[in-house]
Amino acid sequence: MAKVNPAEFARDVRREVAKVTWPTRKETGVTTAMVFVMVVVASLFFLVVDQVLAFSVRMILGLGA
Repeated sequence: MAKVNPAEFARDVRREVAKVTWPTRKETGVTTAMVFVMVVVASLFFLVVDQVLAFSVRMILGLGA
């Protein structure tokens, strides 16, 4: 691998970072809110599935009420 001058590397990094399209505060907020909503939805889904499976296993094994 070719050796790179540290100063040249730093300049290249700055040039590449300047090309990045950074999200606005609003975009970041909306994305964060959507992540939290999806976490809640997924948690509720897995809670329901877990309860259904647990109930089914209890009935199959005859441990249910």
